[in-house]
Amino acid sequence: MDYKGSCHCGRVAFEVSGEIGSVLSCNCSICQRRGSLLWFVPREQLRLLTPDSNAASYTFNKHVIRHRFCPTCGMHPYGEGTDPKGRATAAINVRCIEGVDLDALTVTHFDGRSR
Repeated sequence: MDYKGSCHCGRVAFEVSGEIGSVLSCNCSICQRRGSLLWFVPREQLRLLTPDSNAASYTFNKHVIRHRFCPTCGMHPYGEGTDPKGRATAAINVRCIEGVDLDALTVTHFDGRSR
């Protein structure tokens, strides 16, 4: 299935392919503050509809995840990194996807604060 998503103002927009099976709620210092629900997909399943330069990047701690956000409205629609096997991965904030029933999703809680 293909989904469309964006930041609040639309400056950062994307499409992503796949089935949302479950999402992750992390309690690390950044995820807890922004309240994202993350769906992980291979990076090639994420297609930007706006220029990559429209999104700013933020890294912290080990600097391995590029947290992408809109510098205009401040929304965090996705992040980029690699999985444990070294494959490029995107972490999609499903709260930024159109038409997703958040109450129907299975949420897995991850203790990122302890990592």
